[in-house]
Amino acid sequence: MGRKPGLGRAESEVLRYVADRHPTTVREVADHFAEIKGQTKTTILNVMERLREKGFLKRERGVGGYRYSPTQPKGRMLRDLVRDFVDEMLGGSLDPFAAYLTDHPRIDEAELARLQDAVQALQATPKERTDSEEETQ
Repeated sequence: MGRKPGLGRAESEVLRYVADRHPTTVREVADHFAEIKGQTKTTILNVMERLREKGFLKRERGVGGYRYSPTQPKGRMLRDLVRDFVDEMLGGSLDPFAAYLTDHPRIDEAELARLQDAVQALQATPKERTDSEEETQ
């Protein structure tokens, strides 16, 4: 399957909810969003079906109706959504993201450690590529 179409805000919220509570029914999701946003069951059903058509959700027949789950693990799904956001909304540039992190430093110690690990991995990547290229020549 190729790249999936982008998501709107409502789709993103529903997808995150399902990813945290799957497998789940339309009724369960609709009850949650009716309580916090006043959305109807029909609205949630339409959103979930759009997510299924776009390839983000799958459904399986279960006791009492269909049960929905994400098509990929939550971590991978979030990485793909971030990649798509950077590519499509930021034109592939990480500069606006870096500026955001600098201007809004709401990063706890664990997140900061993960960011530092990611930077170290990125810094090591060119050397690893050079080493592997030399080995193949």
